[in-house]
Amino acid sequence: MIERFYLKEYLSFKEVELDLKSGLVVFTGPSGSGKSILMNSVLATFGGESCDAALCESTVTWELAAQDDAIEFDEVNIFKHIKKDKSRYFINNQSISKKAINALASRYLKQLSLRDFSDFENENLLSIIDSRLDAKKHNANELKSVYKEAFLEHQKVKKELFTIENEQKKIVELKEFAAYEIKKIEDVNPKISEDIELLNIKKELSKKEKALEAISKAGAIFEHEHNVFNALDLLNVDSSFFSDSMNELRALMESAQERLNMLDEVDVEDVLNRIELLGDLKRRYGSIEDALKYKEQKIQELAKYENIEIAKGDLEHREAVLGKKVREIADRLSALRKSEIESFNSDLNRYLKELYLRDAKSELKDREYGPFGKDEIVLKLNSTDLQKVSTGEFNRLRLAILALKSELMSKDGGVLMLDEIDANLSGEESMSVAKVLKQLSKHFQIFVISHQPQLTSMGDQHFLVYKNGDESHARELNFDERVDEIARIISGESITQEARGFAKELLGLNKNEKL
Repeated sequence: MIERFYLKEYLSFKEVELDLKSGLVVFTGPSGSGKSILMNSVLATFGGESCDAALCESTVTWELAAQDDAIEFDEVNIFKHIKKDKSRYFINNQSISKKAINALASRYLKQLSLRDFSDFENENLLSIIDSRLDAKKHNANELKSVYKEAFLEHQKVKKELFTIENEQKKIVELKEFAAYEIKKIEDVNPKISEDIELLNIKKELSKKEKALEAISKAGAIFEHEHNVFNALDLLNVDSSFFSDSMNELRALMESAQERLNMLDEVDVEDVLNRIELLGDLKRRYGSIEDALKYKEQKIQELAKYENIEIAKGDLEHREAVLGKKVREIADRLSALRKSEIESFNSDLNRYLKELYLRDAKSELKDREYGPFGKDEIVLKLNSTDLQKVSTGEFNRLRLAILALKSELMSKDGGVLMLDEIDANLSGEESMSVAKVLKQLSKHFQIFVISHQPQLTSMGDQHFLVYKNGDESHARELNFDERVDEIARIISGESITQEARGFAKELLGLNKNEKL
């Protein structure tokens, strides 16, 4: 529920703070006093409306469940809208986008003054029927859960099978292409780092003759090696360092000469051709490593193509088994729902009769299999499509659906906000709406603006919205003040004793109903 609301500097309101109770919360007051402004500012807290208030703040006790938003929730959470240069939204002082705060709050708050069809969506109507079946020990929701799991698995298998069948149509071309790509790389048969080695060989071949000539000339140093040893002996210098250096130099020269002589067996044209082939692979695949990875990928693809018939056969078998299971469970669900539809219609029309509405009729029709079965509920009011009924009829029908749903609710349903739902109704019709709202208030906190005494008298909490000069105010009324306000609604500003007596009678009836 919303247990506190605070508003600062919005149109005719300078500041207002409301401590709110559960149940039916009624707002009354003269026309133009600011009731709708106040209701819109509450919605603005949750991103449902736009307003230029300096601050709208609601404290809620909803058991919030975060999804994608990284918001830390407490037992009591504060939703806030601040307007300075631009609108900003917060939950517990953590910034959040308008879209995100509205998406989160919409799971706990409904505004019934809009032609919102969510309560008439197929999933919602089916859930009411399934819950009614559960109450009669038919375990429809458990069956629906088993069905949904099988349906989703069946859809997954069908998608995999569809992919394979599409691949199979071009399997010959794909196999030929994969084999061609593999052969193209295998014909070259590249080795990792082979291109670097070949480039080094090419470089050495280009300077082979000059290198051998230089080695030959440098070999003259060894002819004078003994002279250096004699000089070092005469100078009493340890000649081991010179011996080590000369041995290292001799080994280096011999190794280089041997390597260069081995190049005599290398065909320059072969090296250049090989470098060109490897260059083509590198230009196409990026590197030799990438070319080899690509070849392995194509080998795996080829194996997959060659085994596709086996995979397809397995999937076809799974699809057939799951399809049969889906159809069988859907048929069982459908049979249960058909057994309940007349009772559903009867109870719905009981509420509609209380609300002075024409009979409605719900029919179950077959549709494509979906996550909730193969049933579609088509609901009409006196054979009229819902899109064509008046706004007043639409909202009262919606109340009847909510009342039917609330019969099986075991927890708080959130907040309902209604703006003059009893406008232009007769006294009897207004009382009927009030009684249904009173029942709903056992499961919902309901905010309602009313200009009718019947609904006003049913309130668990009554706020008067009024103006003092140009400034709007809101305050909670006690019993005597409620008598005066209801009497004003009945007779106008000149309150009569008869109006006051009728107001007391209405409030007394409501009090007795509570007892």
